[in-house]
Amino acid sequence: MTDLYETETLLQVALVTGVLGGGAAFLSGRAIAQTWRPFWNVLLYMAMLGAGVRFVHFALFEATLLSPASYLADTLYLVILGALAWRMTRAAQMATQYYWLYERTGPL
Repeated sequence: MTDLYETETLLQVALVTGVLGGGAAFLSGRAIAQTWRPFWNVLLYMAMLGAGVRFVHFALFEATLLSPASYLADTLYLVILGALAWRMTRAAQMATQYYWLYERTGPL
């Protein structure tokens, strides 16, 4: 962790990446699915959100702005949460829209 986030504490990373970025990623993934957009939109939007999260780390905690390892770690976390939200929402949509064809057996 010290290689990824050199000047930041665990609390700072958990707050910005985990809570703020993760919440935005989950809501973005859900919104993308609710508008029936394809999955690749999640990847595109999470890449942009990852840049935003890196900027917040830079602006608030004077972290390195252009740190490829930190950006990839943040973006991977955001993609996982965005994809999870997209899949959960899409499964609910398919079961609701095509109730004669699909039956809910779990959250995904």
